[in-house]
Amino acid sequence: MVRSLWTAATGMNGQQASIDAISNNLSNVNTTGYKQTRAEFEDLVYQNVKLAGTPATEDTVTPVGIQMGSGVKVGATQRIMTQGSLQSTGVDTDVAIMGDGFFKVQQFDGSWAYTRDGSFKVDMTGQLVTANGLRVVPEIIMPEGFQLETLSISDDGLVHVKVNGNNEPVEVGQLELYRFPNAVGLENAGDNLYKVTQASGEAIAGRPGFDGMGVTKHKFLEMSNVSVVNEMVQMIVAQRAYEFNSKAIQTSDTMLSTAVNLKR
Repeated sequence: MVRSLWTAATGMNGQQASIDAISNNLSNVNTTGYKQTRAEFEDLVYQNVKLAGTPATEDTVTPVGIQMGSGVKVGATQRIMTQGSLQSTGVDTDVAIMGDGFFKVQQFDGSWAYTRDGSFKVDMTGQLVTANGLRVVPEIIMPEGFQLETLSISDDGLVHVKVNGNNEPVEVGQLELYRFPNAVGLENAGDNLYKVTQASGEAIAGRPGFDGMGVTKHKFLEMSNVSVVNEMVQMIVAQRAYEFNSKAIQTSDTMLSTAVNLKR
């Protein structure tokens, strides 16, 4: 009975972690480029009361053993890197990635980060930056006298703009995408950014639309891939599992109380 108390407690902790992941998904349902997170579980160690194959008689062995489990733990928080839906914004500096890849940005400390959020802006120097002012890599710098409303970005990442009313567009840069051997191994850094880890592997640069890279879609943004309906279903499942584990604790407590009161 004491074992069941601790086992059920681990179950409640595990379902709480599941609810935490679901609530984070729902809170980011409108976050540009956000990828759904799923809590994954592993069973804890077992106590071997009797091993399978233990001799039963001189000529036979037990076909199965007796193992008592001790509960569950969170094994990983898996990020689901499926494509989010594209939303037309009509904003000249918005770019979405359709397919594999990330944009690369330079952080204020000089390190690199990666993002699927293409809601870019043009700063006072004419440079293409994120909403937080991080520079897009490779650098895209608009020439003097450019007209923002003439900015165009092709599916393969070429950036053109018209200058001083000229009808002929000028090429100002080339967007690059970066993919990873194991994208789910990237570290979440907040602000829609990811950082490289040993698990993710090193970034592989490429031109949009080539060598397995996705393509860039101008005046679109990639929305979150969170399905509200699925998250609500998973929330109900986690809530019921939490209730069942709490009920197991109450039942164990009742059984202990009965055992204590036997002599009364």
